[in-house]
Amino acid sequence: MQLGRRPDGAKPSNARGRLNSTVQPEMGSPTSVASRELLVKQARRTLGHVRSGTMPLGDQIYEVPASKYVDPARWELEIERIFRRVPLVLGLAAELSDLNTYRALTVAGTPILVIRANDGVVRAFLNTCRHRGSRIVDDGHGTKRRFTCPYHAWTYSTEGKLVGVTDRSLFGELADDCAGLVELPCTERAGLIFSNVMPDVEPHFDEFLCGYDEMLGHLGLADSYLVGQQSIPGPGWKIVYDGYLDLYHIPYLHRDSFGPDWCNRGIYDAWGPHQRVSPLDHRFLQLDGVPEEEWETDQLLGGLWTIFPNVSIASFDCDGPLYMVSQLFPGNGPFESVTTQSFLTKEPVDANRMSLIEQRMEFLLGVVRDEDYRTCEGIQQSLRSNQARSALFGRNEIGGQRFHQWVDALVEADDMSGYRDLLSEMTTTFPE
Repeated sequence: MQLGRRPDGAKPSNARGRLNSTVQPEMGSPTSVASRELLVKQARRTLGHVRSGTMPLGDQIYEVPASKYVDPARWELEIERIFRRVPLVLGLAAELSDLNTYRALTVAGTPILVIRANDGVVRAFLNTCRHRGSRIVDDGHGTKRRFTCPYHAWTYSTEGKLVGVTDRSLFGELADDCAGLVELPCTERAGLIFSNVMPDVEPHFDEFLCGYDEMLGHLGLADSYLVGQQSIPGPGWKIVYDGYLDLYHIPYLHRDSFGPDWCNRGIYDAWGPHQRVSPLDHRFLQLDGVPEEEWETDQLLGGLWTIFPNVSIASFDCDGPLYMVSQLFPGNGPFESVTTQSFLTKEPVDANRMSLIEQRMEFLLGVVRDEDYRTCEGIQQSLRSNQARSALFGRNEIGGQRFHQWVDALVEADDMSGYRDLLSEMTTTFPE
């Protein structure tokens, strides 16, 4: 028996064949020859550092004042100028594996509805009725051919069109701009669904991704199967995300879980604000002595792939590759967040493998909740109690340095012109 799990409990159809010719085309060439060559070049470089016991370092130690973690006014600026401006990963292709499936979620205080419509295209909308602004559907996943507002039963199609108004003849003429849900810019790249949460912000998807979507395409998420999801509450979003970029802590904080199998050093490659972290440990030694033309693409994808400002993609061996996509969203203030972990496989799974995956999910839930986030709670308490201090990022913690530099730059861009200037200046950085 082949199994895969959608969040609504239904069994998904075969994701590879679900839409045939109606699927929304992904932009670019996610598995291009050039991106494969870059993976080989990065693996060659990483293997060289593993052999020699070296690693690229930053120029100096970087300090982040405590106030940037705990000041409510600063947090408001981050929500306004990052989460309400930049394209965010609001869903996975595997979550919407069938026609007429949806995910509803709240991001930066904004209710969002992401739908794969009957034509196969993924669209994103504000999850609010055009009548009085009532939420159309509660946060979660499901399948619907029509979305009916619970307040006055106005009805919308999966394309967001207003198709039913209760007592229309008595209501009066509607303006043209009330003909449907407010649509948000949306694109599907490498099995990830990107959207802005504000309708009046130009997405600039290509500039923001800086070619990173081509690299992510090699992970194969576009053809993957969702086999589980779970959520974890945590402290402030930046304290939490620091940990996703940090290999330095792994052998120590996680010494009783998975830490002994990891080293504390890595190389940080950057596509604008997005970073891949390659650990400098035994994993790349499997390539040693093998001709480069025989290197399998899957062997070149090790490490962590992060998407600014709030996504991390990790892979594990669980009787075959198991991807964990972590989406981290701020909560209602600077001291809380919530992380959704989505687990994907490259093929349908049988009952035996599903049992192994569920055990791994439980293990990772405990690691993140009881080791990572518990530690982050203590850090947050320390920073709140002593705002005169700073958090330090060493020369070996380039990922954290770069992340905070981008946060600062986006917060300082106080208008859309400044934001566009930042996008136009994005470059790639690949250490030697």
